[in-house]
Amino acid sequence: MPNLKTCKIRQSLYALIKQKLYGTTLMSRLLQNKDKIVEKMHEYRTTIETNMPKSYRQEVYRKTIHLSSLWIPTLIYFAPTWISLLVFSVLLAGDVLIEYGNFRRWKWARISFCQIFGKSLRNEERSRARFVPSGGIYVLSSALMCTIFFIKPIAVIALTVMLVSDTMAALVGKAIGQRKIYKQKSLEGTNAFFLSALIVNMMFEPIFHFTYVSVIACAAATIVELFEDQLELDDNLAIPLSIGAVLTLLT
Repeated sequence: MPNLKTCKIRQSLYALIKQKLYGTTLMSRLLQNKDKIVEKMHEYRTTIETNMPKSYRQEVYRKTIHLSSLWIPTLIYFAPTWISLLVFSVLLAGDVLIEYGNFRRWKWARISFCQIFGKSLRNEERSRARFVPSGGIYVLSSALMCTIFFIKPIAVIALTVMLVSDTMAALVGKAIGQRKIYKQKSLEGTNAFFLSALIVNMMFEPIFHFTYVSVIACAAATIVELFEDQLELDDNLAIPLSIGAVLTLLT
């Protein structure tokens, strides 16, 4: 007669073998039906993209490009200051030249402009009676100014908040924004901006201590983003300069 301990060991072995066999069977089924699974996933993705409003899809594309500029604070932190200044200055000069050339209808500039900015432009941005800089010029300008006026950790935080929090505010506001608090600005989008700004500051705790000053700076940037039209200053400039100024003056 097997004792109780032997029975328990045997039961455990049976359970393990059963689990292994089930896992093998499940894996074989997945491999056999992989084409159907891929097809279903493709159908699901197509359904989402089809049901997503075109304006929102375009906004997602724009903000994806916006987030790709996270290389800027990365360069500021890891590269010598003179290299950052050189890179930003050259890119800014090139961007201004291409955009102004596009406005003046220079052929080479129009081709370059369409290749770089074509899909990310809103309809009202495609035809303007006067020269208006794109967001790219303001982003590079803010990168240049933050590099000059702020120490590295503050410049990195200020620009990262501008890139991440502005994206969160736009996408959340367009997706679920119901309660308007100022013109087209929603409470949901504004909250998304503030919370994401706090998270960014917390993430950079190793290079810059998170204190009440960080909260004040995030609140200041949120207010600036909310009332950007009153300031008559592009948010790509206003947001990083405001948060950088608060962090610099109060620490």
